Amino acid sequence: MQPYEITSDKSRMSVEAAHAFLSQAYWSRGVPLSTVQKAFDNSICFAALAGSEQIGFARIVTDKATFAYLSDVYVLPAHRGKGVAKRMVEAIQRHPELQGLRRFMLATRDAHDLYAKFGFVPLSAPGMFMELHDPDVYAPSSSRP
Repeated sequence: MQPYEITSDKSRMSVEAAHAFLSQAYWSRGVPLSTVQKAFDNSICFAALAGSEQIGFARIVTDKATFAYLSDVYVLPAHRGKGVAKRMVEAIQRHPELQGLRRFMLATRDAHDLYAKFGFVPLSAPGMFMELHDPDVYAPSSSRP
């Protein structure tokens, strides 16, 4: 079994590696590197490392007092099924700046079982929540309506 390390030390992370995955992911296809860099700079980030290779990533958008949003979580396909995502979520939940929050949210298309193990549940009052959502925000302007 390959040893994995989970870190929140941004100096050990690669924004370029995160961008390489995120620019192809269903939720952020086409995202520019400059956008990933800005998100990285303004979030608490976590990376899963196999030696010096970044094989997983997650970031938290938060005010560090009342609210956090878990976003951009991935593990490279060759490393899935080995508990890496679980270890990242455990590290996120232990992080000192993410304690005592009133609400911690995420959105996922296919990882409900993973997050349920950590206490995440469907919205208790979905009618309270609203969104502005532009799924084509990263599409070239010539292909947008």
